[in-house]
Amino acid sequence: MMPALLSSALLATPLFMTSHGAHAQAAPAGERPEVAAAAKSVQQKVVTWRRDFHQHPELSNREERTAAKVAEHLRALGLKPKVGIAHHGVVAIIQGGKPGPKVALRADMDALPVTEQVDLPFASKATATFRGETVGVMHACGHDAHTSILLGIADALVKMKADLPGSVMLVFQPSEEGAPDGEEGGASLMLEEGLFKDFKPDAMFGLHVFSTLPVGQIGVRQGPLMAASDKFTIKVKGRQTHGSRPWGGIDPIVAAADVIGTAQTIVSRRTDIAKLPAVVSFGAIKGGIRYNIIPDEVELVGTIRTFDEGMRQKIFGDLKNVAEHVSAANGATAEASVPDQDGNPVTVNDPALTARMIPSLKAVAGADNVIEPPLQMGAEDFSFYAKEVPSMFFFVGATAKGIDPVTAPSNHSPKFALDEASLDLGLRALLQVTLDYLHSPTSPASVADAR
Repeated sequence: MMPALLSSALLATPLFMTSHGAHAQAAPAGERPEVAAAAKSVQQKVVTWRRDFHQHPELSNREERTAAKVAEHLRALGLKPKVGIAHHGVVAIIQGGKPGPKVALRADMDALPVTEQVDLPFASKATATFRGETVGVMHACGHDAHTSILLGIADALVKMKADLPGSVMLVFQPSEEGAPDGEEGGASLMLEEGLFKDFKPDAMFGLHVFSTLPVGQIGVRQGPLMAASDKFTIKVKGRQTHGSRPWGGIDPIVAAADVIGTAQTIVSRRTDIAKLPAVVSFGAIKGGIRYNIIPDEVELVGTIRTFDEGMRQKIFGDLKNVAEHVSAANGATAEASVPDQDGNPVTVNDPALTARMIPSLKAVAGADNVIEPPLQMGAEDFSFYAKEVPSMFFFVGATAKGIDPVTAPSNHSPKFALDEASLDLGLRALLQVTLDYLHSPTSPASVADAR
């Protein structure tokens, strides 16, 4: 199903109750002049930062250089960033010169274990160790863009802070892609370490560059946006033997193959996908070392994506059941850790806040360029913030004009190619949303009230 334009009811400028009961418009109809001026002023710096971060990517919980560069620039702006939160997180607060609400803005900083295949003068040549193997490292998801955009917004907000009502927390987050095995990280650890202890925002905003939208478009929807994600590990155990006499052992490779095949029926035959979508995917298989030795063990790792908690728990049970019983049918055994760690909850946009801020997105992108995407099976640990405070997360188109976003290399692909025009729209959209929220005297009402 292709993205559809948001309903006219939601795209119309909503009205909200003020603290005195009167109604007021949620946001001005056009782009703020200070937003346009700020975007023009920092445009080249944002591009330069992005290219630097892209050329020097770092894996989750290893963002030392990136965090140092971020903190260095924030200090140069006169801010006093706190560093080392959730390992390499950087947080700074811009205090406006006038009273007003509190807003938090988040950018993630980590890269992926992907070897870049994009021909760029600033392409990544970095390598690192991941799960015991040497891998290429690439900003294949666009977090380099997010970090650079938020640095540009920091520049802009510091320059206007004397006239700024309220305050803004800048959250540069590590490990959005998930902490390495045996470690903690990301949004949940930042919250656990007291991110909101002394500064509880009234609203929080974040964005993500997105390959399935063309540059110039913004995607946003009220309520559920991105799926819950859970990682699983299944160890299928057999008995090692020579490849020439498989009857002398128990083959965990064949058993693992049966587990993978049968697991496909969990979604296709056991899950009501007419209700909400769900996904079970295997991402890695590791077992054996030599062509003529049947090994003792095969390890399978993968991900489960859901939007409904009941479906989520049922899939956990179904996958564990398949792993154990299919392995047993092959004479093997299975240790199924489903899930093997706490996953990300569903990313939910606060309906009233999102309805209130849609005019801000329209103001910078144009009404026809704000679309409602379908539910996304991708996941985001921004979801942890959204459980704590009213939040809105939106997508910014990253695929160049003339390239079909449907077939363009996706986020996480070694060929993921960001059109840098998305940096400008992302910065203007997030800055407009921030300023409109801070300057608006309204408080979000229910969607029904807004209509």
